[in-house]
Amino acid sequence: QVQVEESGGGLVPPGGSLRLACAASGSPIVNYAMGWFRQYPGKKREGVSCITRRANNTYHHDSVKGRFIISRDNAKNMVYLQMNRLKPEDTAMYYCAAAFDCYAGHIREYDSVNWGQGTQVTVSS
Repeated sequence: QVQVEESGGGLVPPGGSLRLACAASGSPIVNYAMGWFRQYPGKKREGVSCITRRANNTYHHDSVKGRFIISRDNAKNMVYLQMNRLKPEDTAMYYCAAAFDCYAGHIREYDSVNWGQGTQVTVSS
């Protein structure tokens, strides 16, 4: 099982950038595709971006394509999400987790996922 701790969220104006970081422990992340997920108040978590085990492929929710970049450092057990040209609708709690599904149109966590505390991203002027 992968345990994670997310960081890097904050308050930014529209058009700004943030870089989220996910520090993983408990299991080498090289064994997993990894993903970033977000949750709006009162809504179910949704997959935002994911990256395959060796970083050969990345996939993104349509709403963030061309703006978000996901990357990983397997040696450091870290996953990152560079968020550019942020929009108010990106405001949400963001979570990192191992991804059971990571391919076009499908970013899904494991059923037995251990969610971290998440990091809040707020885009507002």
